[in-house]
Amino acid sequence: MTTDAQKTELLDFFQKYLEQDRPETYMADEQPDLNTLLVELTGLKTEVKAESRQFKNTLDTLSSALNTVQDDNQSLATELAAYSQRLEQQQADIMRTMLLEMIDIYDRLSNGVDVLQNYSPVNALFKHSRKKDVHFIERFKDGQLMTVRRFEQLLQRYQVRAIDCVGKLLDPVSMSAVEISHDSEFENGIVLEELRKGFMFKGQVLRLAEVKVNKIKV
Repeated sequence: MTTDAQKTELLDFFQKYLEQDRPETYMADEQPDLNTLLVELTGLKTEVKAESRQFKNTLDTLSSALNTVQDDNQSLATELAAYSQRLEQQQADIMRTMLLEMIDIYDRLSNGVDVLQNYSPVNALFKHSRKKDVHFIERFKDGQLMTVRRFEQLLQRYQVRAIDCVGKLLDPVSMSAVEISHDSEFENGIVLEELRKGFMFKGQVLRLAEVKVNKIKV
């Protein structure tokens, strides 16, 4: 328990402390210099402005670089699209050329088969080898027919189909009238005969069919 003497001693010590370190003296000693503070604030403001300008310049540079990259990407995308379109067109042209070559070979084989089917040996000549000749022709015709069917399957695989002409009305988009006939039994513009097969490729005309068309005399 604190005695009266101790309390008195503490009060004296606190009184001396107050007399030695007055608030006025402390505040006067610790009060900052306004000029120094103003200078420091001005310097800080200048640094902030400089950093702001630098930051803005950096943003402008990045924005310009981004715009350049976007423009380059757009140009590249446009060039790639154009290149892809050209490549696709080139591939389509090459495919059409190859298919037309195949069709030409198919025509020759088909014509050969027609000749073989209409072949009849001459009875008066080569009687001693007639049976062998007929047998050879039959085997050769069978081989040609197999080759023709193989070509037809190959054309179907590439979505190439023959144009159905005979008995149809002339279609100027897929048929070309190279001959005209006058038959009163058929209507005007009806295809009477197919002179050369026409073909479609993926819904487009690959080769026009050459046909004979009926024309009624007036």
